[in-house]
Amino acid sequence: MSEQTIISQCSPTLAGIKTGSLFSTNAACPRTLCRELSAWNHIFSAKGISFRVLKIKKGRALIYLYRKSALKSDLEKTEIRELLASYGYHSFAISDVLRHLTTRFAQSDEFPHEIGLFLGYPPADVKGFIENKGENPKCTGLWKVYTDENHAQTMFRKYKHCTDIYSRKHSEGTPIMRLIVSA
Repeated sequence: MSEQTIISQCSPTLAGIKTGSLFSTNAACPRTLCRELSAWNHIFSAKGISFRVLKIKKGRALIYLYRKSALKSDLEKTEIRELLASYGYHSFAISDVLRHLTTRFAQSDEFPHEIGLFLGYPPADVKGFIENKGENPKCTGLWKVYTDENHAQTMFRKYKHCTDIYSRKHSEGTPIMRLIVSA
């Protein structure tokens, strides 16, 4: 798992403007991946960021990188709790919701529809995606938009701009730890 992969897939989360990010990485040797993630978690924890394996399948791992403080804040919102409760989440402690999310990934080949809530997507758009079965969005970017298209387009541009800046800075030699905004 390279720094470049983390930068290209997770810059808005590293910058503190997004709750979490998902990316796929090689998991040909799960033990090696676990050791690597343990080392990354040790380094990134000082900045309030954690990694979690959500699923390993066919030599690939789906990794969730998240800001603990942002996820905790999101989980305090009534709209998010109600939506998660409809998918069997009973406790809203970070460890409990992540354990349940991991179980939901293990039980299906599809992404659990509530995943957007863990990535910082607007709850109304997550709900719209579920209710519309992913069809007929107003627009599509990092997520399918069912509510405020203007706000979503602004966020899509903001996330892309952030990724472009982080990628450029990293390619110029800035270490990843200097790019991470502390919690």
